[in-house]
Amino acid sequence: MANSIHLQILDRGIDHWNQWRAANPTITPDLSGANLSNRSLRGANFSRGEWRANLIGANLGHSDLSEAIMDEASLNLAQMTGTKLIRTTLRGAEFLSTILHFADLSDADCTEGNFGSAMLANSSLRGTHMNRAQLWYVNLNNADLTGANLSEADLYSATLVRAIVENVDFTGARVFGISAWSLKGIPRSQKDLDISDVGETAIRVDNIEVAQFVYLLLNNTKVRDVIDTITSKVVLILGRFSDNRKPILDALRDELRREGLAPILFDFEKPRSKDMTGTVETLARMARFVIADLTDPSSIPHELATVVPFLRTTPVLPLRLAGAQGYSLFEDLARSYRWVMRVHEYRDPESLISSLSQTIRPAMNLADTLRSTG
Repeated sequence: MANSIHLQILDRGIDHWNQWRAANPTITPDLSGANLSNRSLRGANFSRGEWRANLIGANLGHSDLSEAIMDEASLNLAQMTGTKLIRTTLRGAEFLSTILHFADLSDADCTEGNFGSAMLANSSLRGTHMNRAQLWYVNLNNADLTGANLSEADLYSATLVRAIVENVDFTGARVFGISAWSLKGIPRSQKDLDISDVGETAIRVDNIEVAQFVYLLLNNTKVRDVIDTITSKVVLILGRFSDNRKPILDALRDELRREGLAPILFDFEKPRSKDMTGTVETLARMARFVIADLTDPSSIPHELATVVPFLRTTPVLPLRLAGAQGYSLFEDLARSYRWVMRVHEYRDPESLISSLSQTIRPAMNLADTLRSTG
């Protein structure tokens, strides 16, 4: 527990405390377990000489420690919910398992601090210096990190769900095991992020959200199998499938499944939205090839004209019921892009299904050719 003499000195005021610290640089201030909640400790000096202040387990909830000097201080297991640490100097301080929910560390200097398993959810870290800090298992969910410096920080297994990362410097940070979902804002730098585990050869990427995916891709066979399934088996079906054409759609999907493929339907009978074209492009890039039903002339002209130029390695196999006018300008796309195949016309649903195996074979072969040649 806290040294009673040290508590008495602090109770006399910050000026008195700072004078005592200056006169006794070799004494380690012991305030462990002390109740210092809801107090103004602004500008207090808890560090002097080679001795770090002992604030382990102290209750500093809702206190104001702004502009205090706390280099090398031990704040492990402390209760610091709502504490103000604005422009506080905390270089090399320890916060192991410290609770800092809703704390304000704006512009604080936490360089090389150790925040292992600290709870910083909903905290403000705007402009905070946390470069080379240890942030193992730290909870930064909903934290505001705007303009913070986390260069070379170790974010091993940290969580940053819905954190604000606008203008954050993540250069050289380790992000192995990180959970970074729904991040808000654009970081200033994400260069050389280390996605390797302790003891592994360093592998570096340049995007914190991509880091999770890349690591799984390299180290999880199931994820690799999923990627292989997507790129080798998925077939995107585009068209306008009104009620009278639904049986054709169902038969088409069933037959593709029998061929060992995984059909994904994008039915333009549904209402359009501003994000539709982007969604079509994303799905098309994932697919081995695209089947585009051109029977309805109003079905997908805009989406095809927008998406087709960017596919490059994804063949587009157009289908059309014989006698239908279809998409009259589609031939222009076929002439302009080698991944757009000639229109396959069918006289009725039965003939389409019966010949589907032969119809899709050229599309599968073209997909292999396009991917091998880039």
